[in-house]
Amino acid sequence: MPFTIATWNINSVRLRADLVGKLLTEEAPDVLCLQECKCPDDKFPLEAFAALGYTHNVMRGQKGYNGVAILSRLPLTDQGGEDFAALGHARHVCAQLENGVSIHNFYVPAGGDKPNREINEKFGQKLDYLTEMSAYFRANAPEKSILVGDLNIAPREDDVWDHKKMLKIVSHTPVEVEALADVQAAGGWVDVTRADIPVGLLYSWWSYRAKDWDAADKGRRLDHLWATADIAASAHSSRILRPARGWTQPSDHAPVFATFDL
Repeated sequence: MPFTIATWNINSVRLRADLVGKLLTEEAPDVLCLQECKCPDDKFPLEAFAALGYTHNVMRGQKGYNGVAILSRLPLTDQGGEDFAALGHARHVCAQLENGVSIHNFYVPAGGDKPNREINEKFGQKLDYLTEMSAYFRANAPEKSILVGDLNIAPREDDVWDHKKMLKIVSHTPVEVEALADVQAAGGWVDVTRADIPVGLLYSWWSYRAKDWDAADKGRRLDHLWATADIAASAHSSRILRPARGWTQPSDHAPVFATFDL
């Protein structure tokens, strides 16, 4: 039975609950994974989403920052979450659908401004987080699984607006790209978005700093949707909902979608 999954860094689910409702109403994914929810579990606006048919959920909330959640029209079983790099952050949650598909939802640390762990603790934390992700998936070989989230890395040259200019900018540095590739190899993950859209510039994030983000179009593909090799071939219809970046008081990220025939 086909199901559609979406991932979106919402940058405060309480502030943008109406935008989540708009997405659920207009696009109607079966499962929506959110990152950077910025609220504890007891403050999460679940009733509004349940009224739209999303009555199943798992989440790991945190007051003021971080936070991940999975909203679903399909029944879910909470599979817990890992605290990679022992940061004490709510950055990972996992749930399983009734068809046996596990969904990992991640919010990888952004890494600060300077790509040097000697002078920037946040960059070191990001690299450590990715290293522990790799170790986890090597030790727990995933099967029939989907990994989504704001991974805060744009790995390919055509995932950023200017590859050469971005090589020394956090999110596209060679050390980060290599670390993300290691996570992908560790779990045998297939980049579903790029399997569907193999060539061309593709972005899911545009900075708030641009006066006209759409015209400047200096984007990065920071949000990802992967699947294990045993189910990746069933995925199709990948897309990024760019217009959502232009909604009223938007997140700086756009939702990423794929459909699985499982």
